[in-house]
Amino acid sequence: MGNRRRVAERSRTRPAVLGGVIAVAVAGAGFGAYALLGGGAAAEDGARGTSTAQQAKDVRTGPLTPAEVTDTARRFLTAWQDGKVSEAAAATDDPKAATALLKSYAEDARLEDVTLTPGTASGGKVPFSVKGTVTYEDLSEPLTYDSALTVVRRAGDGEPRVDWQPSVVHPELKDGDKLVTGASGTPPVKALDRDGGELTTAEYPSLGSVLDGLREKYGKKAGGEAGVELRVVRGKASKKAELADKTLLELSEGTPGTVRTTLSPSLQAAAEEQVAKKDRASVVVLRPSTGEILAVANSSHGFNTAFQGSLAPGSTMKVITSSLLIEKGLASNDKQHPCPKYFSYGGWKFQNDDKFEIKNGTFKASFARSCNTAFISQAPELKNDDLTKQAQQVFGLAMNNWQIGVSSFDGAVPVQSAAPMAASLIGQGGVRMNPLNMASVAATVKSGVFRQPYLVSPEVDGRKLATAARTMSADTLAQLRELMAYTASYGTAAEAMAGVGGDSGAKTGSAEVDGQKKPNGWFTAYHGDLAAAGVVQAAGHGGSTAGPIVASLLKSGG
Repeated sequence: MGNRRRVAERSRTRPAVLGGVIAVAVAGAGFGAYALLGGGAAAEDGARGTSTAQQAKDVRTGPLTPAEVTDTARRFLTAWQDGKVSEAAAATDDPKAATALLKSYAEDARLEDVTLTPGTASGGKVPFSVKGTVTYEDLSEPLTYDSALTVVRRAGDGEPRVDWQPSVVHPELKDGDKLVTGASGTPPVKALDRDGGELTTAEYPSLGSVLDGLREKYGKKAGGEAGVELRVVRGKASKKAELADKTLLELSEGTPGTVRTTLSPSLQAAAEEQVAKKDRASVVVLRPSTGEILAVANSSHGFNTAFQGSLAPGSTMKVITSSLLIEKGLASNDKQHPCPKYFSYGGWKFQNDDKFEIKNGTFKASFARSCNTAFISQAPELKNDDLTKQAQQVFGLAMNNWQIGVSSFDGAVPVQSAAPMAASLIGQGGVRMNPLNMASVAATVKSGVFRQPYLVSPEVDGRKLATAARTMSADTLAQLRELMAYTASYGTAAEAMAGVGGDSGAKTGSAEVDGQKKPNGWFTAYHGDLAAAGVVQAAGHGGSTAGPIVASLLKSGG
């Protein structure tokens, strides 16, 4: 089942059975003068017989005092541990939501002999640790995890209250989720790499979400038997976001079934090593001739951005746009093509990075240097749905029909008009992709045909892989390969691709994101029978951020 981590590593919390003795340990600056003795919450939160004018006059403002923070945290934590759900909920700024989750925690969990240890308050934030024992029939296991609460001023009267979030109860919880201990219902799985070796989070840390997804999809099909465990049961919002239920603690492991994946142990290890060098980095490696996923890694081990991310791909989208322009006779590699400093369309003024221009240059030169206006200038010649059709019909994207073996997002290229349509041509506007999608784009160029990526062979469960309606013409494909090869040798991808050599091609990308000082850096490339794409968020240009990650994996083979 992929070495599903136990207490400290996966720290999932069981709803507490509060009938046992509950001890409260006090520690940390800011709490030394207060004992977590409980009481007082109901009276303090009761109705006050004051006039509206008096209430307005008495509204508390300004920064929270240390006393307000510690007293509010004390009231909440003590009431929660004493099983006084209404009192604990009243100490929050959302009593209704808090009551529902705390009640579920008390009724569904089997956590006994709980000890809470508050840490040092920092501003309004108060960390605390939870220790207890999860018991189910004749099974029991110790549980520890860390959480935190934040005290804020309540809207309206300024009273200090705990800012209610499900993560206060357990950091893995999101809106609608709950903690449950019992028979899991889904047997564990033992996931294998392509060579038959077991895939574990101990060896491959970023595979946690992948292993969770494999269990959810294949647990009942792989022949295992369910065990007893404490787990996060996802609510509607989390399921809509395609988050799998997550095991926090196993009381009995059950008997795992076996699922073989397409992952290459050597490439997976290399991918893990590469993304660990950057914050918020993700990468995917594919085999173009088959569609097999050889590696997937994220430097952040929670959400699987590589498979499920929805990000603007920036100029890597120009691979798809170029195929469209060439097919329509609006561009040709060695013909002159406009690349002005600016081009206005639909009321927006577009420009190139550092406002450069290429005078009397070819389309190949514009692609290699990633000239935005070379693509935006063709917007008046295109229909609103041209790019959408190209992405769907040739590259197999944005039809919501990929079945790779775990949850994934297969891109979005919505039909847009005016300026947003023009922005889509350079991977902005409404276009959204992830490394899996952009690795598939490079693979399609390399092989000449779209093959849906997959992590588990369709022969395992008889599922039907997605297909594209058509392929590019031989001339279009030849020109597109020439564009990517030239960019890898002489364009914005040349520095990263130095030393890769052979039959290779690449495209860089940078995607501006509101609120970020630096853009997301993208890079997609192929070499031999490998294709890969990566993104490093809020890091800068793709050639210098994601490029070295992708190029290193192409060099390492698999």
